[in-house]
Amino acid sequence: MADWHAPQGPFDIPDVPSFVPRRLKPWLFIFFVLIIQFSGGIYLAAASDMVGTTGLMQQDILMAGYASIIGLAINFAVMFRIKFRFSNRTQLLACCIVLIAANFICAHTDSVPLLVTTCFVAGWFRMQATFACNSTLQLWLTPTRDMSVFFCYVYIIVDSVIQLSGIAVIYTAFYSQWEYMHLIMTGLLVLMMLMVLVLVRPVRAPMFIPLLGIDWIGAILWSGFMMSFTFICVYGNYFDWWEAQEICVATVAALLCLGINLWRASFLHHPYISFMAMKNRNVIRATGIYLIFFTLIATEHVFEHSYAASVLGFDETNLIDLNWYVFAGIIAGCAFTYFTFALRKWRYKTMTAISFALAIVYLAWFYFMIDYGVEKEMLFLPLFFRGAASVIVSIVFLTSIVQSGLPFQVFPQALTINGFTGAVMGATFGPALIGELLGHVMAENSALLSAAATDTCLEAVNMHLGNLYGLVAVQALVESMKEIYGLLLIIAAVSLLVILVSYSPARPWAIFPKWKTIRRTLKHIARSESRA
Repeated sequence: MADWHAPQGPFDIPDVPSFVPRRLKPWLFIFFVLIIQFSGGIYLAAASDMVGTTGLMQQDILMAGYASIIGLAINFAVMFRIKFRFSNRTQLLACCIVLIAANFICAHTDSVPLLVTTCFVAGWFRMQATFACNSTLQLWLTPTRDMSVFFCYVYIIVDSVIQLSGIAVIYTAFYSQWEYMHLIMTGLLVLMMLMVLVLVRPVRAPMFIPLLGIDWIGAILWSGFMMSFTFICVYGNYFDWWEAQEICVATVAALLCLGINLWRASFLHHPYISFMAMKNRNVIRATGIYLIFFTLIATEHVFEHSYAASVLGFDETNLIDLNWYVFAGIIAGCAFTYFTFALRKWRYKTMTAISFALAIVYLAWFYFMIDYGVEKEMLFLPLFFRGAASVIVSIVFLTSIVQSGLPFQVFPQALTINGFTGAVMGATFGPALIGELLGHVMAENSALLSAAATDTCLEAVNMHLGNLYGLVAVQALVESMKEIYGLLLIIAAVSLLVILVSYSPARPWAIFPKWKTIRRTLKHIARSESRA
């Protein structure tokens, strides 16, 4: 039976027949990864178009989008087991079929439960297909299995596709309809299936590892906790938080799922997420940094669209063109992290301080420069720094999880925690908090400006009352955003000061185990469970 990679000589992929040139084999899998990453089930950039044509609310579409990320995160704990159970060919074909079905459903349904469930399943399979491809490329990217190098590649693909897919969706909707993006991706997935059938052979690992010992009940309960937490953050403001029955039910469901999971983890031999993963110092540190950092830049989700659309008057195409600025920051951030953190082994403390410093530049620009006459090109600097900062902190702390000293059987569980706290909580908790703060601050500023506008109206009776109060609303929005940017700027500066005065000499040395070692570990787990 062929092994995953040639043990000696130039890198090769046994799954791909020899008539394909060896140098082209890795690029074939990169092409597959790009198609898979673009096939997310639902596209948040098309939210306004979907609201207008399907009758869904903005919150419904956000919930579906975050459900896809939850499905992705929950897969981390079992992705190695599935990789060693099925060949790359089987995994890629199955994932293509599921993603094709997800694209069809997301383009035609207006049922929120069906949409959310579909996106959750699509996220799970999208992660598995991505892992099947990326793990095959690992030794090509870093023969020494240095994960700080590997994660630079991962994030330059994943974060770049997020920006590029938004651009593609908006321009597809501008020239035709948003549903056509799903049709285009379905065509690309069909093309990928044909290429897999022709160019990828069903090569399995030397050891057959059955799917024994997986805590599927725990997976369902953790998914329920994550979905309930996300529901509270997404719909909280709409339902007026705990004044509504829906939020109370979601809170009870989240607490029950979390409590049952913790109780089961206390006696199960192989829980879906163990206490060892939850109590690990690097996991806890990464969770804390994610909550602080992504809350600081949560204005991305709350302010930027409102500011550019309501104050600057940008249309959809001008709004999505801002993604190019973030895309440039992501490329620069990955390149910077590669040359400094991965190659030169700069300290974790240094890289974290740099990412927070970039976030400070982002916040400071908006605090001092936010106004009515800002040109689109002037937004390049803050958005560029935001993109670079977010990708740097993500690469650095994901690398720290690998270097946490956890046994390999626990390591995937830590990745699930990292995926939930970094991608899900980072994208939902911060915007919910900032959005609620904006509502209170804007109410105060609107009251103050309305009083001044009333006096102005008495003096200028010829001015249309509706236009006057429209100006008051816009002015209140600008003043409120400026006030919150200032508050976040202070918090970011204090956070950076704490990082600078802390002492941590640790440098990245995150070496991934050999695939032979991983296979033996998983085989031992499966055997122990079969005996039990």
